[in-house]
Amino acid sequence: MARKPQSTSTTSPELRRKRTAAPPPLPSPRRFCSISDVMRRSRPVDAAPPIARAIGRGEAYENTRCDVCGSGERDEELMLCDGCDRGRHTFCLRPIAPRVPSGPWFCPACAPPSRPVKSFPMTQTKIVDFFRIQKGAEEVEAAKCVPFQDVRRRRKRSLVMQKKKRRILPYIPTEDKVQRLKQMASLATAMTSSKMKFSNQLTYMPGMVRRSYNRAEQEKGGMQILPKEDKETIELCRTMQKRGECPPLLVLFDSREGFTVQADADIKDMTFITEYTGDVDYLKNRANDDCDSIMTLLLTEDLTKRLVICPDKRGNISRFINGINNHTPDGKKKQNIKCVRYDIDGESHVLLVACRDIACGEKLYYDYNGYEHEYPTHHFI
Repeated sequence: MARKPQSTSTTSPELRRKRTAAPPPLPSPRRFCSISDVMRRSRPVDAAPPIARAIGRGEAYENTRCDVCGSGERDEELMLCDGCDRGRHTFCLRPIAPRVPSGPWFCPACAPPSRPVKSFPMTQTKIVDFFRIQKGAEEVEAAKCVPFQDVRRRRKRSLVMQKKKRRILPYIPTEDKVQRLKQMASLATAMTSSKMKFSNQLTYMPGMVRRSYNRAEQEKGGMQILPKEDKETIELCRTMQKRGECPPLLVLFDSREGFTVQADADIKDMTFITEYTGDVDYLKNRANDDCDSIMTLLLTEDLTKRLVICPDKRGNISRFINGINNHTPDGKKKQNIKCVRYDIDGESHVLLVACRDIACGEKLYYDYNGYEHEYPTHHFI
């Protein structure tokens, strides 16, 4: 379905988030990754009747059930442990597995002990180097800071006057420098654990996509242009981040959901949270990618020119904001962030904005599907 202009819904989920699906069987595999793969191999359609030993093996796998929920249904999401042959659904794991792994998988009982998450040193020098903060920005003379502060005050007054038009608000950074270091250290911990480098803007790596190919005018159905006032707000937030004034957010590790993002202060409705960043690549090049956080950047008529954002190697805090279960009323109530794509200076950008007031201590969630409901989120927590 063509995307209507001026729509704030996100795009097709199979472009934005990878589906949970078993990988295609490899030639002459030693072991299968899912029950469905085993059953297809043990009962080929065109082959002669299998020998008794093969039948016994197939029947044994056919009776395999998830050792958590006890069900043998949805075999395309039921994995076999390479150590004990026990089954477990991807959505019964904690944290949930986004897809059946293509390589070996071991259940918690057989897997080697996982290393605890190593906290990033909460020292100013290391934080400055990791996030490439402009050195000396905190010690700028007060006289030089006045123009910037005046702009921020004028911007706030302008936003109050334009509130009825639903303008984007700038986030308010934490004034306590120690707490701000804690916030940035929590993000650095999550990124180093995920083997990521910090990048607060879209990156165009050699061999992927040239920046000139990101043209918002090629969007199927058109793309809404970011208003001038909102563009000024985004630029203001980018300037604050370069100075080390980050959004009031903490990244925490949850045993059920993995890394999650939590508000470290009250956040008002329509506040800018962050831009979704990462490497820009063609969708066709990421069809079998293991990254579970691929985001649509440009949805063109030509399928070969569709662009996605891949935050597996470079990105920012947007990589760790989780999705909701949009199949249940309770799941929908958790959504407090919306994902919107805008035309900014002729290029497509993805912005995450608060869609309601967010209380301090509340986790951040947004809908991976928008209004299309195609990505399987029924097993999300």
